[in-house]
Amino acid sequence: MGVAERDDPETIGRRVQKLRVERGLTQKQLAEPVYTPAYVSTLESGRVRPSDDALRHLADRLGVAFDELATGRSARLVTELRLRLTGAQRTLAAGEAEAAVEEYTGLLAEAEAHGLAEERAAALLGLGECALETGELVTGREYFERAERCLADAPLPARVPALRGRAVAHYLAGELRYAVYLLETTIDELNRGGLHDPDALLLLYTGAIGPYMDMGAYVRAAQAAEFALALAPQSQNPELVARMHRSVARTLLAEGRVAEADASLAKAAELYRELHLRTELANCHWMRGYVYAQNGELERAEKELREALEMLSARRASLYSSQVTVELADVLHRRGRSREAADLLRGVLGGLSPERGAVHAAAAHRLLGIIAEDARETERAEEHYVRAMSLLERAGAAGDLADLCRLLGDLLRRTGRVEAALDAYRTGLGHRTAPGTTTLGPAPAQPPV
Repeated sequence: MGVAERDDPETIGRRVQKLRVERGLTQKQLAEPVYTPAYVSTLESGRVRPSDDALRHLADRLGVAFDELATGRSARLVTELRLRLTGAQRTLAAGEAEAAVEEYTGLLAEAEAHGLAEERAAALLGLGECALETGELVTGREYFERAERCLADAPLPARVPALRGRAVAHYLAGELRYAVYLLETTIDELNRGGLHDPDALLLLYTGAIGPYMDMGAYVRAAQAAEFALALAPQSQNPELVARMHRSVARTLLAEGRVAEADASLAKAAELYRELHLRTELANCHWMRGYVYAQNGELERAEKELREALEMLSARRASLYSSQVTVELADVLHRRGRSREAADLLRGVLGGLSPERGAVHAAAAHRLLGIIAEDARETERAEEHYVRAMSLLERAGAAGDLADLCRLLGDLLRRTGRVEAALDAYRTGLGHRTAPGTTTLGPAPAQPPV
């Protein structure tokens, strides 16, 4: 233990005196046979900073651990708190976010009372993950920011989970560019500083895939997936590896590698089952539904998405449930059940907004526009398309925006508004130019794998 990690001499002195009196020892009895009563008196008054050897001697005579005498914290307390933090993590992984919040809140209070920075940061991180689970994005972001401040003096790899959590909160809120900025700058800082931590880098590259895909930066998403796959064998964290396989499936699918995407998801699902991570397993069903839908296997897609929705709804993961519902509605529409799809979409739009699931809110409006257009309700279709465009422009989701401009342009052309249609097409073409390069700077450096 370094000197900086100890309490100040006055605090240590008061602690030594209190423990000595409690045990009925004189200063002479405490000092013998190595030190003098005068030294103990000076130490108890806080006028001398004790050496490690002196503290070990005193701790032995007082019957306490060295750490407890130096910091006021018992090793047993720290161990118990860490075990309970693991328990709270399991509660959250099982989808019981409300119960996990109670556990983490109690642990946070205890960690703060005992001045345990690392355990305090872990509790804040857990509360941030709970907030993401329940869709409270602003609250989640605040918890992650507090965790970062708590770890301000720690090495960068220790701060990465909090940084990644904050980036995810911004991503889910529709702030794609800022999420990418946070992830990329942290990756570059790690690589430049020679801080080659496989788990930290894997967490960051995996986290970047979703925002890259939504921004239309497909080449960069594929590159992040390639780096993540190369890092995976070095990671000792099976949950991280499972999350990586789930994210990489998106890039494989975008490249038309459907069988490989499905295999990647199968690996993730197997790991999640072994780890008893039910919420993450629900996300695997969600992703497999997406894969099947993209491959035209609509019946299998509906089955997977309904299973994901049932698992997520049962655990009150409201934001994720809303997002799955939008994708299920798309499958139902493609299966000829447009009325059912529209009912589902109208039911979830209240839970989505520009600050909360913007990309999926836009997808809901886009699909409602298509359904309205099929029913020859032209004005309503245009209204939905315009609202979707506004959401996507704000989020910077270039890939989806280009497709939506085409839909709106086609609608305007069919209704005789040629100039307006040309404007929509031009806007779409602008977003298709060099996907990802118009809003992002240079790609992060490759990790030394």
